[in-house]
Amino acid sequence: MFFGTIWAQNDTLKMVQPEMPKLTAQALNPLAPAKAAFYSAIVPGLGQYYNKSYWKIPLVYGGMGTSLYFYIDNQRAYTRARDEYKLRLRGIERTDNPKVGSYTQDQLVTVQRNAQRNRDLSLFITIGLYILNIVDANVDAHLQQFNVDEDLSFKPNLEYNPQINQHHFNVNVSYRF
Repeated sequence: MFFGTIWAQNDTLKMVQPEMPKLTAQALNPLAPAKAAFYSAIVPGLGQYYNKSYWKIPLVYGGMGTSLYFYIDNQRAYTRARDEYKLRLRGIERTDNPKVGSYTQDQLVTVQRNAQRNRDLSLFITIGLYILNIVDANVDAHLQQFNVDEDLSFKPNLEYNPQINQHHFNVNVSYRF
């Protein structure tokens, strides 16, 4: 027979629990995208300023300014050709206008059509850039609220395969839990 004794004691080793860092969540403003879009609708580029995307402001004004310049230039060319055509229909021959004075009546009609088409195209481009400005401000404000953490990684890689003597493009996408 075996006789044994068992003693029980309290644990004398004190474990210090490490302090967990407190997670602070940034306050999300759900109205920020609408506010940025509203600002861009009122003054083009103001939504980009609101989103602190300062580098986009010259692009907005450069694109819209260029298309507005071509709209005004084509409107002037159209008006010039139309006025000259109307004068010739009344029998008044003017050759002092260096822009359209040497054109025939058929050429004046062609100049009017081309200037009108280019003017309308410039207007559509201006409107398109204005809408793009608003959409960009809205999307940029939405993406500022997007959670970008280190758990998701995207790693493109170019490898050489000696068996077939070619390079292969690989993409590694990983997510850590």
